[in-house]
Amino acid sequence: MELESVNKMNLNPWGHTANGTSVEEFILLGFPGTWHFQVSLVVVFALTYSLTVTGNASIIALVSTNSNLHAPMYFFLCNLSFLQIWDTTGVVPKATGVMLGTSHVCILQLFFLLSLGSTECFLLSVMAYDRYLAICYPLTDSSLMSTVLSARLALSSWLGGFLAISLMAFLTSRLTFCGPEVINQFLCDIDSCLALSCSDTWPVELAAFLVSLIVVVASCVLTLVSYGYIISSVLRIQSAHGQKKAFSTCSAHLSVVTIWYGSTMLLYVKQSAQNSLDRNKLLNTLNTAVTPLLNPFIYTLRTREVKQALGRACQKK
Repeated sequence: MELESVNKMNLNPWGHTANGTSVEEFILLGFPGTWHFQVSLVVVFALTYSLTVTGNASIIALVSTNSNLHAPMYFFLCNLSFLQIWDTTGVVPKATGVMLGTSHVCILQLFFLLSLGSTECFLLSVMAYDRYLAICYPLTDSSLMSTVLSARLALSSWLGGFLAISLMAFLTSRLTFCGPEVINQFLCDIDSCLALSCSDTWPVELAAFLVSLIVVVASCVLTLVSYGYIISSVLRIQSAHGQKKAFSTCSAHLSVVTIWYGSTMLLYVKQSAQNSLDRNKLLNTLNTAVTPLLNPFIYTLRTREVKQALGRACQKK
């Protein structure tokens, strides 16, 4: 017997109506399947969430308690880990709630997910700029990337991420929805809201386009420019050992950037309707559940200072 995981939610909390036929509650399908399949997914999602929170919290604790890691690179890493704890918190409990039939507000989740995603784009570009300074200006990078500047850049990333989404979230909340009442997703996304709206979505689409240009494209370009200078600088190093040592300082960040921007860009590649739905579920799972889980392992395994700090912490225990 097939069981569809459904979750009624209030998509439009302001309650606009259009000719008295406005739909205000929708159903998230989640991952349709048998009861055993649903239970298995709940267990997997719960385990993933626990490991993600533990791993990212461990990174924050490790950096906070080791003076050797009190550098701009690890300060930004703490911000990224903190962000990803909230990012996965905004999705995984909701996804398990969908499979268990509980209810949440959609617009709020949409706002926080998009805001956290925008903040991550800004943080990754700031981290790329920090790596550029460290490799291209090794003798003066500590003065160029001071503690005050690091704090300002991190704060700007957080404020910029949330402010960039505010207008689009507000415009989305003012839309009127007339059905159908089913969303074939396990989380709230902007495409689902636009597809279900029976009012004019042009302002939201324009806002989404502008946000994509400012947040995704601009931050990606800044990251690519930084790595262009980094690669050019590394190639000018005479010894192979020196090149390897220089590149190792940014290999973890480059891995995270590749996974994040790769999956984000794929979300905007159009395919057939059914393939697009299935692919978007997979990519949303990668972005919101798998990537936050992988990042602590990537930085631990590919960053020598973090490995050494983790080794000392384990020895003390």
